Amino acid sequence: MADDRTHEPGPTSGNGVASARTANSLIDRIRRIDTVDALPSRYRLQVRAGLLDETLKLANYSAVTHLIIAAALVGFFWHSASQLYLLGVLTIITVVIAATIHTNWLYRRTYGEAVSEVGVSRGVRVAVGLALVLGLAWATMPVILFAPGTSDERLIVVAIAAGLISDAYVVGPLLSVSYLFVIPIIVGSFVGLARCGEPIAVSIALLLVVYSIFVALSVARMSRLSRERILDRVRVQDQSETIGLLLNEFEENTSDWLWETNEAGRFQHVSHRVAEALGCPIEAMQQASFESLLRTHSRLRVEADQTDEVLECLRSARPFHELLAEIDTPTGARWLLLSGKPFYDQRGTFAGFRGVGSDVTQRREAEAHIAYLATRDALTGLSNRAMFHEIASEACAAADDAEGNPVSLLYLDLDGFKGVNDRTGHGTGDALLQQVAGRLRALIAPKGQAFRLGGDEFAILLPGPESAAETLAEAVIAAVRKPYIIDDVRVEIGVSVGIAYAPRDAHNPEDLLRKADLALYSAKEAGKGRWHRFDLTLERRAHRWRELDTAMRAGLANGEMELHYQPLVNLQDGQVVGCEALLRWTWPGHGPVSPVEMIPIAESTGFVIEIGRWALRKACAEALSWPTHMRVAVNISSSHFRLPDFSGEVAATLAESGLAPERLEIEITESIFLANTLHVRDNLRALRALGVRIALDDFGTGYSSLSYLTQFSVDKIKIDRAFVRDLSSRPECLSVIKAIMVIARDLGIDVTVEGVETEQQADLLRARSCNTAQGFLYSAARPSHEVRGLIDRIPEAVRKARHALRDVA
Repeated sequence: MADDRTHEPGPTSGNGVASARTANSLIDRIRRIDTVDALPSRYRLQVRAGLLDETLKLANYSAVTHLIIAAALVGFFWHSASQLYLLGVLTIITVVIAATIHTNWLYRRTYGEAVSEVGVSRGVRVAVGLALVLGLAWATMPVILFAPGTSDERLIVVAIAAGLISDAYVVGPLLSVSYLFVIPIIVGSFVGLARCGEPIAVSIALLLVVYSIFVALSVARMSRLSRERILDRVRVQDQSETIGLLLNEFEENTSDWLWETNEAGRFQHVSHRVAEALGCPIEAMQQASFESLLRTHSRLRVEADQTDEVLECLRSARPFHELLAEIDTPTGARWLLLSGKPFYDQRGTFAGFRGVGSDVTQRREAEAHIAYLATRDALTGLSNRAMFHEIASEACAAADDAEGNPVSLLYLDLDGFKGVNDRTGHGTGDALLQQVAGRLRALIAPKGQAFRLGGDEFAILLPGPESAAETLAEAVIAAVRKPYIIDDVRVEIGVSVGIAYAPRDAHNPEDLLRKADLALYSAKEAGKGRWHRFDLTLERRAHRWRELDTAMRAGLANGEMELHYQPLVNLQDGQVVGCEALLRWTWPGHGPVSPVEMIPIAESTGFVIEIGRWALRKACAEALSWPTHMRVAVNISSSHFRLPDFSGEVAATLAESGLAPERLEIEITESIFLANTLHVRDNLRALRALGVRIALDDFGTGYSSLSYLTQFSVDKIKIDRAFVRDLSSRPECLSVIKAIMVIARDLGIDVTVEGVETEQQADLLRARSCNTAQGFLYSAARPSHEVRGLIDRIPEAVRKARHALRDVA
């Protein structure tokens, strides 16, 4: 037999790889036969699980049958075929059968009734693999045994092959498993017939073709029917669950109910919902008429009650829709929303009413609560801003009368409330506001009235002389200042008060509140925890703010603003390594305006964002002419930095100016981090990824600067001038700087010290390995055209100063 075989040359490694890829591709295509992607996503997993389950149900029986056939095959051909081959086939089939039984047991044990994507996918993959291995093992049988066998042996081979092909029906629900098992056997049968070379083999091959096509089509149809049957079952189960859920939800939660009366107006159908709504036994209601029920239980009519309209429609047999009826019940008043329509018998005679009712008591209570909230603050129970304007309007009108009934407005803002909220949470903050409101009520009763205008702002309207308002302000400050105990936590806050009077200061609520707000701002500015009355100087200052705001906007548009640059000097070699851009504005006709006055105004109006954009563009453009090792630092306000597209603005400015990103340094303060918004983090990440440096300004003067160094990545910290001013006379300032340097060095952060004015200060800082310094020792901020001169002059001046200091020493 072996001598008759024709040996082909072995494939190259490249062809072997191609063949393997082709085989894998073919297997993948066959596996995709079972795809359920066309089904709705909620059904796919259950359908695949059903197909796998049906395939596995007969898997153990089929496996035992294969083992018996394999053993019989060995017995039939033991003396006429290669015993090594027979034992090999038996071993492979035994291993596959054992693996099949174990996998089936493991799948049932691991996943059971719990359908999971992982379990089903793994089960299908294992089933496909085992089917392919088993099919390939059986495919060798006709190839090896048919040609050399006797007539009886060939008959046995044909019978076993036909029986194995028919086994496709057992695994038919998963069509890919069926095909991957059967196709190798069919191919092996054709190869065995071809090796025989006898005329009868052609006839058998033709019959095998017909038989194979029949089996393939039958199995495909059976698989499709199984899929449709399982899908129908899944759909029915899904719909049943949905309907059941909806019915349960309706029964449990709805307040609607159906009702029906006969021609006499007596109830024909009464649901338990009606009896529950009216607080009557259902047996009693079945004997009553709808009209008498409404008349018996009707209350004293209110404007919204439409019971009379319902009764009129019942008497005149007219339909009605969503009419409100208030009913007295043993459990209290209930509001019913009723709709009804007359119906007639076949002769057209009036036969009664059918309708639907709803218990809308909760909705009516909610509407009443909303009406209450329209005038009351829900948290504190005080009157709200809308009520304030209404009552203040009446008070101002009364103050303008000839009789003269003056009224004072005390505008209150809590000091330190935000810190309590941040530290202890909003629950404690809400409880604190409620206790503050209680103390205000106790102080002002019975003459005054307190309001919560929003947040931690309150107002008190107090009729009477101005002295009474000032006395009350003192009492309010003393009362609010006392400690609070909330959930065993001691909390302390303060309050600032601004006072305005009507009719002396204002004649309407808006003006009165505005002037009290100016007085409040003055009290806050003076140190908080105090009161201040309105005077004309406050209004003049407010007028100045408005003037400056308008003039600043015009000044920026007209090119009146410019940037001056203060050098940043390397403390070790005295070289200028960069400059900080500082805003300067000379108001035509008025002279220079200090940034200390400008920036708060710009911050309060939001104009600081426009200033920041202009400064960023101008600083980048002017720094382009400096030496390439120098950086330019630009201060950016927290409101500007929190914008979601700020990093995009910086990138566009750098691209427009041509300045390298690593030469730009954005200076921010820790106030940016207070909100800790997603935009702040995104901007920080984007700017650092771009190469722009981030500097934390005024470091050491905030509440939690150290924590920000662990939460946010910065390249530099700037030690505030407050630590440098008393460096020589206060050793603790030097200790703080040393501690900051240790932290910065460990975190890899540069340090710049602000406010250096003497060489002694510079020498002390240099000894502590501070990186850079700025201050009047080197130069004040100078116009852009003087930067070149500063670069050349400062290093020489630093060298001379050091020599002089050493000579003195």
